[in-house]
Amino acid sequence: MFRRTLLLGTISSAFLLSFKSYSNELIPIHVFKDPNCGCCKKWIEILNKEGFIVTPEDMFSTDLVQFKINNNIPLNMVSCHTAKINGYIIEGHVPPQDIKTLINTQMDAIGLAVPEMPYGSPGMGPEDKREAYDVYLIKKNGKTTIFNSYAAKS
Repeated sequence: MFRRTLLLGTISSAFLLSFKSYSNELIPIHVFKDPNCGCCKKWIEILNKEGFIVTPEDMFSTDLVQFKINNNIPLNMVSCHTAKINGYIIEGHVPPQDIKTLINTQMDAIGLAVPEMPYGSPGMGPEDKREAYDVYLIKKNGKTTIFNSYAAKS
């Protein structure tokens, strides 16, 4: 009985260690942004504080728009910057915890988006005075669903 318990414990531990979770390790993310955008820089600062290793890449408007098109970001989901992480696209001011949830659950999707630039989303002003906004999951067929919602705070 002891040998079986030991064997099952060893197998369970090996399985859990092989499952890659990004809860406590630094996560590389590549951010494509306009070189003059201040809110993009603020979003990057937030990501750095939340356990990401950010590699920024400046792109001018026409190149950035083409990059979004090439990566199947729906027009109604567009924001100011785009990131790539673990095969996913992150569009706009997506909260770091939502990015971590996406990559930890390994959803079958293009990525996440916060369209436009809602006040109080990460990098867009104080969160304690934010407007309500949604984070959308962009599916591979181009459709979107709400991934997470953030209520307004005043």
